[in-house]
Parts: sequence; C-alpha cells; structure tokens
Amino acid sequence: MSTTPPGPRGEPLFGNGRRYSRDPFSFMTDVADAYGDVIRLDLGPRETYMFTNPRDVERVLVSEWAAFGKPNLDDAIDDLLGDGLLMSEGDRWRRQRDLANPAFHASRIAGLDDAIVGHTNDALDGWRDGDTIDVQLELARLTVRIIVTAMFGTDVDARTVERVQEHLEPLGQRFEPNAMRAVIPSWAPTRENREFHDAVATLESIIDDLVARRQGTEETAPDPAGDAVDSPMPMDLLSILLRAKNAGEQTDDDLRDELMTMLLAGHDTTALALTYSFYLLSRHPEAKARFQAEVDALDGDPTAADVRELTFTDRVLSEAMRLYPPVYTLFRESKVDTRVAGYRIPEGSLIMLPQWVVHRSPRWYDDPEAFDPDRWAPERSAGRPRFAYFPFGAGPRHCIGKQFSLLEAKLILATVGRRFDFEYEGPELDLRGSLTMHPDHPMPLRLSSR
Repeated sequence: MSTTPPGPRGEPLFGNGRRYSRDPFSFMTDVADAYGDVIRLDLGPRETYMFTNPRDVERVLVSEWAAFGKPNLDDAIDDLLGDGLLMSEGDRWRRQRDLANPAFHASRIAGLDDAIVGHTNDALDGWRDGDTIDVQLELARLTVRIIVTAMFGTDVDARTVERVQEHLEPLGQRFEPNAMRAVIPSWAPTRENREFHDAVATLESIIDDLVARRQGTEETAPDPAGDAVDSPMPMDLLSILLRAKNAGEQTDDDLRDELMTMLLAGHDTTALALTYSFYLLSRHPEAKARFQAEVDALDGDPTAADVRELTFTDRVLSEAMRLYPPVYTLFRESKVDTRVAGYRIPEGSLIMLPQWVVHRSPRWYDDPEAFDPDRWAPERSAGRPRFAYFPFGAGPRHCIGKQFSLLEAKLILATVGRRFDFEYEGPELDLRGSLTMHPDHPMPLRLSSR
C-alpha cells in the first residue's frame, strides 16, 4: 500500500489551484467522490491533504488537536485579524480565550435576548408589506448592530453600519480562491491590495471610535445582558479588554486584533446562516408553514427561555447550516509527521476539513442534497457520527461565539417569522468562496405582513 494518499493530477505551475479557484465547492465534492477519505492536493507552495471522514475530523480538532495548529495561509489575514482569537496560537491563544470567556458565559448570553429582539424589531419597523429586500444585506446590517451592542457594549448609527458593509466587499474579494495570489504578496500595490488595505484602515477607524466611546466606562457602564452575570462591572468583551489594558495585560494592538475578529466573525456567519434559512424555508412551503405555526404559538416576542421550546426552528437552522455551512472548510497545519488512515502526512502540511463535503456526504445523510429539517429529530440523528456535522468547528478551538450565534439566529428567525411571510424571488443559488461562503448575487425576498 502506498504511503502517499491519492489525489487529482494538477497542471504545470498551478497544480489544482485554478480548478479550485473557479469553483471550490464542486472541486471538493468531485475529488472526495473520486478519492475517498484522505486526498492529496496541489493548491500552492505546501502539500495539502483533505480529510472527509468524521473519524479524522475528530482526530484533528479534538483528540489530537495540539498536533494540528492554525496555519498562516495568507499575509493578508494577518493584516486583517492580526493575532486575535481566530488566528493566535499556544499560550497567547489560551490567555486570550480565558480573558474573553466571561463575555460568552451562558447566563450572560441568555440575558442578551431583549437586546437581540429589540434590534430585530427596530429593523423590521422599516420593512413594509409588499417590499422586496436583499435579505443577506439586511441581515448583515442587523447582526452588525447586535454584535456591537452585545460585545462592545454600545450602539452604532445607520451610517456606521453602512460603512462597515461597504468595506466588506473588498475584504471578501481578497480572500476568494485565486491561483495567482500565491505569487503576489499582500504588500504589492495592485488594485485589489490597495482596496483591501483601504477597507482594513476604515474598519480600524470604526473600531477606534467605538473604543474611544467606551474608554472610561468599562467599570460602570450598564451591561446589555442586564443582571445575567453576577458582577458589579460590565462583562461585554470590550469592557473586559479595556480593564485588562488598564492593568497592563493588553496592548492597543491586542484590543484591535480581538475587536476586529469579533466585529467580522461575530456578524457575518450568523447573517449567512439566517440568509440560507430564509431561502430554504421560502422554497419549501410545508416546512415554512410548520415554522410559522411554531413561532405563532409564542406568547409575545421570543425570549431565551422560549428558544428551548422552538424545536422545529432549531432543526431548520441546523439543516440550513448543514447544506450551506457559512464556514465551508477549516484549515489546520500538521506540527509533526503523522499517519492518517495509513497514509503519511508530513510535518508542515496543510490540512483541509471541508464542512461542505462532509455535511453533504451520502455516507452520513440519506438524500443529502434535500432540505429535510426532521433529519435532526433524535430518532433519526442518533446513529450519525458526531463529526459528520461541525459548522462551528469542534474541540478546544471551537467557535467561542457558538451559543451566542445560535441564540441570536433563532430569536431573529422567530421575530421575523411572526411578523412577515416571505418568498424568495431570485435566481437559483450560486455561491462564491472567501473566508466564508456567500451568495454570488443579491438575495431578493418579497415580504407580506402577517
């Protein structure tokens, strides 16, 4: 048996990079179908291995997670996120994770329900019967406001939200798969790089304004989660970081890295999960009717306590993130020589764990391309491998905001569903890859008051 995994033959110079760049989703699906659990790819200067078996996902993310670190994929990611929680490693990551944990404590997250629903109702007050909205854009604006309230302990006006959205496009373009980018450094004065660095500078200025607004209030400002956490001080992330800075435990760069990570990662993935949920519900009338009946049975606006009873809404969200995981592949780097499924994986290799492939595999899901929320009923999901589904990652480095994102998404779904019916009026869904998976076109949703 060969110790080198099988994989597709590449073209000179570019390897498999140009095909991956054209359509990462069909490429990953095709090579998984052709080559199995462990696949060797040629995507750039480093050897790359894609794992598609939940057994190996668990090994990389959980049981042997310390042997698979975060890779440095692109200097531009360092420019954008620096050494924040998403990208940091080792002792620094542990310190930053421990520092941030109180902001994501379960009782504090539950106490944010009023703020989430309040922002959602404010947004819906601007929607009218018969309107057609770009649902992805509207939800992204809403989740920006929510993350700023929840984790920065303040609010932003409509123009600031627009500025954030205006500058996300050049960020997204910079991280779309591109076979040529490996030979063009992030400092080269190309149009793409200039627009990217301008966008980063604008977002940094917005963060600077938010920090300046909170400076001096980190000991006394009211926490948006109310009394959910037994603390005399506000426990939003920015307040925690400011107190650590005052104690000499954080620098200005530390604050910038963590807050940029939170601003971008904290709103984008939730907005996308919601976008795909509304899209799928619109295309499946029976599921939409069940969802509407469940949220209509609530006594007033939804609360964190209500969310525990919204079982079908929970299944809808899980199924949307299975079919359209906002983070469609995770990357790790092997720190040591190892063997996976009998194949040698050299130290320094890039590891891909593609949610897109694993979530849609017929090995783990019956009729995997179908939207079927009831596949998440206990009697149907009990025998499925645990890591056949990992939209938030897994193990010690799972997304710190998972519980917040799930609560936020369910509260928004319920609040919208109680006030509006909706029909998708756009083209067949076309996707583009970047740091997250976005629709490659507007997502028009026609609204009807209920």
